Parts: sequence; structure tokens; C-alpha cells
Amino acid sequence: MRIISYNVNGIRAAMKKGFTDWLATNPADVICLQETKANQEDVDVSSIEKTGYQTFWYSAQKKGYSGVAIFTKIKPDQVLFGNGIEQSDAEGRVIRADFGDITLINAYFPSGTSGDERQTYKYQWLDEFFTYVQDLRKKRKKLIVTGDYNIAHTEIDIHDPKGNKKSSGFLPEERAWMDQFLANKWVDTFRHLHPEVTGAYSWWSQRFPSVRLQNKGWRIDYISITDALQPQLKAAAIYPDVKHSDHCPIYAEIG
Repeated sequence: MRIISYNVNGIRAAMKKGFTDWLATNPADVICLQETKANQEDVDVSSIEKTGYQTFWYSAQKKGYSGVAIFTKIKPDQVLFGNGIEQSDAEGRVIRADFGDITLINAYFPSGTSGDERQTYKYQWLDEFFTYVQDLRKKRKKLIVTGDYNIAHTEIDIHDPKGNKKSSGFLPEERAWMDQFLANKWVDTFRHLHPEVTGAYSWWSQRFPSVRLQNKGWRIDYISITDALQPQLKAAAIYPDVKHSDHCPIYAEIG
């Protein structure tokens, strides 16, 4: 199973930048999108389906906001929309697909950059999500959590750790959540296979166009797996040259 996670920062905008042509190159078997910012009926789904993907969408109640989707060439046994937590579901943040004994969860973690209220909600969401995946794990041992986590975990995951020590996405409490998450036998696929690699980022600020050219980025997108899947991990990569968004796709292969 070849998996991509990609925050497209608006699926319609990404499609105008060649996203559908990229899909036609068969970059993965399962593609998990975050921040679709659209309802399914607002998108030319037929052009996507022509590339061989079946699509499942879970959009926010608020128009043009948040939202997740799974595009897959492997038929899932079931797809579940949301995780049963009211505010998270209203914001279209979690979608789940089961493939045999593997469960894939695609999540768009909240950002706290707009102010204290959203930062507080981010901490609440992180705690609720951790409980959700740990409970699910009791029944489904082989779990994959893809998505935009909106957290740079360690200093090598961000271009300027000193300058961003008080920035949302690199706060001590957020990084501690990642510590706790991984300590509970979750595996960061990219860092597991590339422990020392620096300059590997998945998001660049759009405020200054030169930022991406200079690779002043953050690694905030992840494909994490439970330890039960670790022996099946074959590859992990980041694709900074794919440019339909302020993020880029990340990749993992499970054998």
C-alpha cells in the first residue's frame, strides 16, 4: 500500500495548478487530503475519478473551511466519517478507512496561529484525538494516522527553532504531545527511516515567496503507524518539488 498525505490548501485551487494531472501519474494507491475547503458537489469529481481513484469526502459545516478526503485505488471495506467528537466533526477533521486488518485515519489537526482561543482548542483536540486513536487501537492493532499535524516535533523539523520557540506549531506543549504520542508505540515513518536528515520540510509560509525557494520550512505533515505495522514499513519520503499548495505531499509504503 503506497500512501500519500497532502494538505492541498483548497482542492479547487490545487486543481487549477495541475493537481489532477499529478494524480494521473499514479503517485500512490491511497491519497489522504487535508484542508480541501470544499464540498464534494463543488468539485469536478469526474476528472479525479478518471485517474482511477474512488473519492470519499468529509467536509466542514462552514463553507470553504477545513475538510478532509481520501482518494483510493484500493476498495476500502468501510469508510467512517468523523470520530464522534462534536466540534471536530463540525470542522470536518477526521475520516477513517479500513482495508482488511489495516485502519487508516486521515486527520487535519487544528492550527493555533489565529489566537489564544484556537490554541486552547488545539490542545483540547489533541487530547481528544489521542484518546480516540488509543481506544481504537484496542480493536484495530494496525493503525495509520496521516495528516497535517500542525506541529514540528523536534529542532531538525523546523528551519529556525530558536526564532520559533514561541510560535504555535512549535510550542513546548505541542512538542510534548508528540513526545507522548510516539512514546505510546507510534512510529513517525519518515523520521524512523531518515533519523538524521535535516532540511526535510513539508510546509512553507506563503507570506514571502522566497521562503520556499530558500527552503525555510517546517515538517508538520506526518504518516504515523502503530508498532504492529513497523515491520511492514518499506519506504518514506517527502516531495517538495510537487507544488499545488503551501504544503507538499509526503509518502510512505507499507508492504
